[in-house]
Amino acid sequence: MLFNSYAFIFAFLPVTITGFFILRRVSNTSLTLGWLTLCSLFFYGWWKWEFLALILTSIAVNLAFAKLLLVEGRPQQLRKALLIVGITFNLSLLGFFKYADFFITNVNALTSSSLSLLNVLLPIGISFITFQKIAFLVDAYKGTVRDFTALNFCFFVTFFPQLIAGPIVHHSEVMPQLKGADPRRFSEDLGIGVSLFIVGLFKKVIIADSIAVYADAGYGAIATGQALDFASAWITVLAYSFQLYFDFSGYSEMALGLARIFGIRLPLNFYSPYKAHSIIEFWRRWHITLSRFLRDYLYIPLGGNRKGPARRYVNFMIVMLLGGLWHGASWNFVLWGGLHGAMLMINHAWRSTPMAKFSITQTCAAYMLGVAVTFFAVSLAWVPFRSLDFDNALTMLGYLSPLGTGTGVSVKYFVYAQFLNLDGGRWFVAPELWPPEMPANYLAVQVRPVGLALMFVALLTFAMPNTLQLFGKYIPALSLEAFQQSAAKTFNPFGLVLSRISRLTGIGLDSVGGIRVLDNRWAFIFAFMFVLSVLGLSRISPFLYFQF
Repeated sequence: MLFNSYAFIFAFLPVTITGFFILRRVSNTSLTLGWLTLCSLFFYGWWKWEFLALILTSIAVNLAFAKLLLVEGRPQQLRKALLIVGITFNLSLLGFFKYADFFITNVNALTSSSLSLLNVLLPIGISFITFQKIAFLVDAYKGTVRDFTALNFCFFVTFFPQLIAGPIVHHSEVMPQLKGADPRRFSEDLGIGVSLFIVGLFKKVIIADSIAVYADAGYGAIATGQALDFASAWITVLAYSFQLYFDFSGYSEMALGLARIFGIRLPLNFYSPYKAHSIIEFWRRWHITLSRFLRDYLYIPLGGNRKGPARRYVNFMIVMLLGGLWHGASWNFVLWGGLHGAMLMINHAWRSTPMAKFSITQTCAAYMLGVAVTFFAVSLAWVPFRSLDFDNALTMLGYLSPLGTGTGVSVKYFVYAQFLNLDGGRWFVAPELWPPEMPANYLAVQVRPVGLALMFVALLTFAMPNTLQLFGKYIPALSLEAFQQSAAKTFNPFGLVLSRISRLTGIGLDSVGGIRVLDNRWAFIFAFMFVLSVLGLSRISPFLYFQF
């Protein structure tokens, strides 16, 4: 079941909220958690009921291992052996469902054998669930897990807002919140949660899905052997870069909003990563809980930065290669991880030089240049991430070069066709009416309004406050405070503009774009966004991170 579907919005969610409200009124935490757990299992089993047996078996096995690890007086060697067996169990499930056919394909390629593929159907969210359970077992081994029951653990694993695509949650973040639920705060949590959900839904349905058609068309053309000109290739790459950004941003905010409806704050997982001025900062803002997991449970156990610079760089590369493979069973994802590993190594090497400490590197101009360079580096790295295979990725990269094969349309003609020539071209033509074999310059000069769409999403991405700043007063996520403090020190040329908008419209905004009071004006804005989003639900598309 998708968050952006009629069944979820108009059936599952109202029933779940109603049951939660009724049970919360009687102040019975066990009944409330039981209800949310049952609803979460129903949510997970909506696609394939068969996978319920898998997730319940996995929960039972991990619960048993956690209980054994917490037995006092057990020899350390035995506890370590239990941990290794528990981790192996989780990784074996992940390996079988996600990587069995990938392994067989590579064996066939290397040995010229003809082993049959298993064609295993991948359970949704297995990557996120696996990491969450491994973190729980490691924490149990370290003795940091306290006071959990079978019901709490089941709820912790299956809670539907974070079940399918994260964030990867620690037990210490969620379980303490289960004890302090205050029925009197239900209306406040409901208002904030629904508002967050609507903003995320709008980002997914109206923004991400709208620009996805350009990315899909360009990469689809490459996959079928069609050519792209220079400008059309860049439109394709930038469209996918923004599509993935708003898709993941939208999902993250919908997850935060859904959890907040039930009085739970999930950890921060996405915070304007395209505003990062370096690759290091990008990974502190993009998929924050995955970065945290890889750091705490892979990078640090490998030695981190404790064994010298050379070993540190090797650890960076190992972590990013495995992080890339975690995203999908394809060498394309490994290449993507390797590119980010190389960029992290370069970034850390630069920071260790005296030049990085010069005052000129601390200026606003240097900061903005860093943002631009980081964005284009990340966008280029998305090419193998999105492409079907290496050949498609190399072809697309060739079209992106002005010295390569994609030189059909110059930037000058693209600007003229998209912004100045109002009479020519085709405006708002449905993608299904596009020619099956597009001319090389189709995206650049014949499809409208791709230029305006990219300019609009770039403005939203780089110039406007993000949703967590908008709701910052209400603390919509855990671990948000550090980002709020850093944002307050960041150059903000739009503070005066936001203040003027606030005065002219009467809509309460502070200097960083945060909501002062959720009043009727904001209710009207969110209602309008919700109506637009619902009207766009006819073109259902899954969240991109669901496939990982």
